[in-house]
Amino acid sequence: MNDINAIYYNDFGIAFQWKKESLKHQKKIQVVFRDTGFLLTKKELVRFSKHIQCTMSENYICDCCAQKESCRALLLETPVQQVSLAVSKKELTAIKDLIEGTIFQLNLGNFLDEICNEY
Repeated sequence: MNDINAIYYNDFGIAFQWKKESLKHQKKIQVVFRDTGFLLTKKELVRFSKHIQCTMSENYICDCCAQKESCRALLLETPVQQVSLAVSKKELTAIKDLIEGTIFQLNLGNFLDEICNEY
């Protein structure tokens, strides 16, 4: 954990920035959950959040389904056009929290930096 600056985490995953970033990955955020890692810009995080909102609003799990907690019937688009994830409703909710929490922390950090730079 000494090599990263954690931005946000929950029981499902973590978002962080590498302390020693190459110029290629400068200002990108590493998001890791399940067995998957994405290296994303803030703009891509926002796009991912929109994909999550669309998946949540367009899909539902049948309340009478016995496997509604573990069934990975939802297809979540990612900011990487060629990659979609099969997720459960519970995983989708955890990913939503992870991505939105990360965006919130980045915005809060930017806001505080602006205030500090004014004084």
